[in-house]
Amino acid sequence: MAKILIVDDSPADIRFMTEALKGSAHSCVTLTDAKGAEAAVEKERPQLALLDVVMPERNGYETLRALKRLPAAEGMKVVFVSSKGAESDVKWGLRQGAVDYLIKPYTPEQLLSLIDRHV
Repeated sequence: MAKILIVDDSPADIRFMTEALKGSAHSCVTLTDAKGAEAAVEKERPQLALLDVVMPERNGYETLRALKRLPAAEGMKVVFVSSKGAESDVKWGLRQGAVDYLIKPYTPEQLLSLIDRHV
């Protein structure tokens, strides 16, 4: 069982992800504002973070760079979840240090399979 941090400015997307994870053994911590990501990681110590790329104030790439500086995030894997699905977007996300990139829209099965691969 893993603790998963979900950071997405869309309540509908968060609801979709948490519903997909309901039947699994994983627990979720959700944020609609990327600025709270560091505090959430310090407090919750998730094994995996699902980060939206396009968010107001601070995008997913900036959030990942901030999290990489935290000792509490050591060993935590990050997956970008985004509607930005061009090959260049995916390559850039992986170059930033994400272990995977899930393109919206996706199915609950795709999400669970991706999570099982990384935790």
